[in-house]
Amino acid sequence: MQAFWMLLGALLFATMGVCVKLAAAEFTTAELVFYRGVFSTSVIWLVTRFQGVPLRSAVPGMHAWRSLIGNLSLAAWFFSIGALPLATAMTLNYTSSMWMAVWLAGLAWLGRKEKPPPIALVVSVAISFGGVVLVLRPTFAQNQWIAALFGLASGITAAMAYLQVAALGRAGEPESRTVFYFALGSAALGLVGMLFTGVTPWTAANWYAARWLPPVGVLAAFGQLCMTRAYSLGATMLVANLQYSAIVFSALFSLALFGDQIPSLGWLGMALIIGSNVIGTSLRLRKTQAGAEPSTPEVKA
Repeated sequence: MQAFWMLLGALLFATMGVCVKLAAAEFTTAELVFYRGVFSTSVIWLVTRFQGVPLRSAVPGMHAWRSLIGNLSLAAWFFSIGALPLATAMTLNYTSSMWMAVWLAGLAWLGRKEKPPPIALVVSVAISFGGVVLVLRPTFAQNQWIAALFGLASGITAAMAYLQVAALGRAGEPESRTVFYFALGSAALGLVGMLFTGVTPWTAANWYAARWLPPVGVLAAFGQLCMTRAYSLGATMLVANLQYSAIVFSALFSLALFGDQIPSLGWLGMALIIGSNVIGTSLRLRKTQAGAEPSTPEVKA
């Protein structure tokens, strides 16, 4: 059942990406973030009521920082989805594992308490970097470098957000409360952005794109719940690595729905990133199971 919930969650996030790409034809990134937040907040609020989780938190500042950095990552990701092949944008966002390893290694080398990463993890990060170069090469060749940089930035900032999620977990914050404030922050950040980019009215002319806005938030919320359910049953290596199946689902959607043409170097880069992230995740989980301090799993929000 663990594998089922993780695969379902990955499929829902990939499907959300499809909806974002379709809605991005008429709506700005700020609007996409806003509507994602509004509809996700509604779903997660119902979940917190059902679970009896109070929304009052003793660490509001930690939630504010997680929400800010996480939603900046979300906005960069949505922008890249609108301009790049879906599989490429999804892959760049899922480099967050690589950037977390780089961040933690940097803390170790600066003399903090973290132990230096094992050589195998360093090698997996190096392979992932090579995959990023291969994924970015076609986008730069097609003059899509701005969107590619936004996609890469989404992965970097997502890594920072996940580290904050881990800190919130250690502070005893329930997952549903953390996700609620993240979704609420999406609505707030999107609303601020709309003050500068304007509001696109829902008209008969753009109804095809507008109808994909509610599913963006609903799919994100249920994808989050599915992945959380998978981890609650035990964060096995298989389940943790199955989250990268979202890249595979996105690649299939890219081919079937949008006819995206991704060069062979792009596909090779995606394979390297997935493979290296699987290795890195397995190494971290083995370290945890060996008695190291457990970390909060990387759950897309």
